[in-house]
Amino acid sequence: MRALLQRVSKASVSVDGNTVGICHRGWFILLGIHHDDKPEDLSSLVKKIASLRGFADENDKMNLDIKAIDGEILVVSQFTLYADLARGNRPGFSEAAAPEYAKNLYELFISGLKAEGIRVQTGIFGAQMLIHTNCDGPVTFLLETGNKR
Repeated sequence: MRALLQRVSKASVSVDGNTVGICHRGWFILLGIHHDDKPEDLSSLVKKIASLRGFADENDKMNLDIKAIDGEILVVSQFTLYADLARGNRPGFSEAAAPEYAKNLYELFISGLKAEGIRVQTGIFGAQMLIHTNCDGPVTFLLETGNKR
């Protein structure tokens, strides 16, 4: 599993001109699911995100986690995080999980973040989405589960 976290002052996602998810100060997360990922991979990723100290304290040091700033998270599924760009100019996606399997893990990921007491908004799985982000920093982290990639 790959989670690309971007610290934002605001992020939103819309489908067909309608805003379906929005967060103010927090993380915008693109989540990619690998075909070998398992539900048990989620726990460590959720815990890492919930405790990641990526927000500035009063001394402008990254010492605060999402809960300490009363932040929010906007999560969007992103199968292209598993694009194979090694050959040619057209990406391949054989490493990405099948949509029905990925959707289940995506929903479990969101439930895990909510269980940590974090406010979470989402895009619509599989939809064509328009995303607006106001990057803060910029600060971007790539988290991965497992050692197979």
